[in-house]
Amino acid sequence: MTYKEVLENARNNMGTLCKSCITCDGRACRNTIPGPGAKGAGDAAIRNYDMWQKIRLNMDTLTDVKKADTAFEIFGHSFALPVFAGPVGAVAMHYGDKYNDKVYNDILVRACKDAGIAAFTGDGTDPLVMQGATDAIKNAGGIGIPTIKPWNIDTIKEKAVLVNESNAFAVAMDVDAAGLPFLKNMNPPAGAKSVDELKEIISLFDKPFIVKGIMTVKAARKAQDAGASAIVVSNHGGRVLGETPSTAEVLADIKNEVGNKMKIFVDGGIRTGADCFKALALGADAVIIARPFVNMVYGAEDEGVKVYVDKLTGELSDTMLMCGASKLSDINRDMLFNY
Repeated sequence: MTYKEVLENARNNMGTLCKSCITCDGRACRNTIPGPGAKGAGDAAIRNYDMWQKIRLNMDTLTDVKKADTAFEIFGHSFALPVFAGPVGAVAMHYGDKYNDKVYNDILVRACKDAGIAAFTGDGTDPLVMQGATDAIKNAGGIGIPTIKPWNIDTIKEKAVLVNESNAFAVAMDVDAAGLPFLKNMNPPAGAKSVDELKEIISLFDKPFIVKGIMTVKAARKAQDAGASAIVVSNHGGRVLGETPSTAEVLADIKNEVGNKMKIFVDGGIRTGADCFKALALGADAVIIARPFVNMVYGAEDEGVKVYVDKLTGELSDTMLMCGASKLSDINRDMLFNY
């Protein structure tokens, strides 16, 4: 199947909220929660996408670069591409009831591993969501990253047992989910974490810990002080707070502050291999893409994931060749226009 055919098939399997747009830019689904859209006017998701498009590339073919190598290594594991599928929860509510979270994660984790990348998995109020996600990762030989919501410490301890038993090569917490209503209503309460609270959480795990939801230099320093191995520059796709800057706008400053001390992922509006190149040139080690992978699963399951990974690989390779980068470490800010 082609990418376009997968999207067309996804439209037949989706609910009414996601439109499976050829260009997933947050416009058609703005202000649709539940659904794939962003909070409020939906401007944050749209800005995420738009800012990557405003960054232009410096073409240079007077080089000796004849082949582009997209291979990527992190935390002792090698991947074909510096791209991860993002964590998504409550897929039946947001995207359509063809799949529940367990089945979706089973497909996504397996398909990503087979395609040479890895998936972050989502979390939910139902304990079976994390159980299913960690089972899927364990079955994939630990190639996956379970993502835990910022619950209260007792709930996190319960989930930590599942994560550590899964042999996942890393674990994440999307601290940017602190604004979700079901967290605020917990007793004892959940949500935002102090540096000391985050230190305690990180100590529960026997693997690298990734803090997702960093949008300022100050927050990046806090994650570093807490002992995080990596951060994700992310505004949760605009789903928890409107009127934020885009991730592209804050990435370089965060890289300049902590980039030599921890790994940096970035998400939000990244859709193509060229977008991935831009993110790496601004300092990211890897990118995370969420909503398009949902469409790939709903459109053709494992085959859909492979189609998209192949598309991203081809686009990234082509951009590298045309800008004079033979490997990922060659990509730098000089390859971007006016940066």
